[in-house]
Amino acid sequence: MKKVLLSLLAVAALTFGAKAQTEKGKIILGGNVGFNSTKVDGAAKADVNFSVVPSVGYFVGNNFAVGTGVGYEYDKSVSRTNQREAFVVAPFGRYYVNLSEQFKFFGHLSVPMAFGTQKDVNANGDTGAKEATTTAIGVNLAPGFAFFPTKKIGIEFSVNGLGYNNLSVKSEATGAKVKTNSFGLDGNTFAPKLGVQFHF
Repeated sequence: MKKVLLSLLAVAALTFGAKAQTEKGKIILGGNVGFNSTKVDGAAKADVNFSVVPSVGYFVGNNFAVGTGVGYEYDKSVSRTNQREAFVVAPFGRYYVNLSEQFKFFGHLSVPMAFGTQKDVNANGDTGAKEATTTAIGVNLAPGFAFFPTKKIGIEFSVNGLGYNNLSVKSEATGAKVKTNSFGLDGNTFAPKLGVQFHF
């Protein structure tokens, strides 16, 4: 009888723990960090890309969170002869669907925005004067799965999904603007994103 009672308590605790992670009033913490360095043969210095965008969300309803990421991006390229720095804001909404006690499917809709500057980089890798002001605004819809090994940690697997981006580059010298619009679907399961979110 004790074993049956303990088993029922364990199942109830697991069920409560899994549901409690995405219930109304909970907080989710996460974000992304990236670093990449590429050296082209014959180039004086390597191209370097770095970004850090921590994020926080709040569950306004069961399984539905809203929040934002705020961070910084840096991209210096000797091969493209420019350096870009940007302040990033990325508001998002996320909805979870229970698949089992520890597995959930989610859809993540975000509106990333980056406001920055572009500077000239010479062949030696030295940064010169400011060339332009940049503004990028996009919309991304990404699907994913979350596994909850504990009630406070979610391990996530997702793909990029559907995305749109508008990039505007305003020349410092002439004031002329060049706009680029891009739209695409990137559901490559061979290049997934793996992440960890913390639930409180």
